[in-house]
Amino acid sequence: MLLRFVLIFVIRRVVNRVVSGVKKRHNVDDTRELEASPLAAVRLVQRTRSLGSVFSNGATAIIVAVSILMIFAVAAPGATGAFALITAAVGAGLGFGAQNIVRDVLNGIFIVSEDQLGIGDVVDTGLATGVVEDVGIRITQIRDVNGTLWFVRNGEILRLGNMSYGWARAIIDLAVPYDADVDAIQARILEVANELAADPKWKHRIIEKPALWGIESISAEAVVVRLVVKTRSTAKDDVARELRWRLKKALDEMGVRLPALNSIVLTGFDGAAGLRSSKANRQKPPASLDDVAKKNATPTKGDG
Repeated sequence: MLLRFVLIFVIRRVVNRVVSGVKKRHNVDDTRELEASPLAAVRLVQRTRSLGSVFSNGATAIIVAVSILMIFAVAAPGATGAFALITAAVGAGLGFGAQNIVRDVLNGIFIVSEDQLGIGDVVDTGLATGVVEDVGIRITQIRDVNGTLWFVRNGEILRLGNMSYGWARAIIDLAVPYDADVDAIQARILEVANELAADPKWKHRIIEKPALWGIESISAEAVVVRLVVKTRSTAKDDVARELRWRLKKALDEMGVRLPALNSIVLTGFDGAAGLRSSKANRQKPPASLDDVAKKNATPTKGDG
């Protein structure tokens, strides 16, 4: 009876955590509102299968262990203590050798039960960033933007950033000429963003009114103005692309020409190797052929 009560309590807590996580993720008060979502159905099936497999295997292991102990207690009462000692030693050895697997499985159970991520989410695990294609008890599969499929052990996930959770923010940093009328440009930028938010095709993807955060930085080449738009988590990139296109068109109509900013972005091993083998930045323009000829023709001291 006590074991039954404990199992019912644990299962109830897990189910409540799963339901609460789903409600919070989708900003709903009733999970029946998600019945029409194919993705929600897939996630629910995936979590149910994973948790069902864990609980089923765990219950089977407990039943087998208890049954073996009961058989030994009846067949050989004097050997029960020795058998228990041997079992404990074997269990300790397996636990020490398979501690990484145990950690992966336990972390996977918490990830699945708490709905930290699901199929179709865009996540950053520190080890890999991309779209989740499968969530298992021990391994999570993530496909990055280059198409590489990463198999990440759940025990190695120390931090998890879910970019599909709730809402997102499209951040547009626009570099305008230093001598331009910044006030007029900022007013036009905000006007374009508000037009996008009022567009019937886009307004359902934008949660809040666009906000102009103002001048983000100033350099000798340009003044960087930041515009932010709060969107649905799955619409951030689409809104940002559309907004950039409209801003470019609006600035062209104003006759504002954006400054040419040269930047080099190096990432990964190739970027590190390229950076290590690159030459130092030039502080002066390269010499022309005439300058080289004049330098070679100029006599030095001691020439005779």
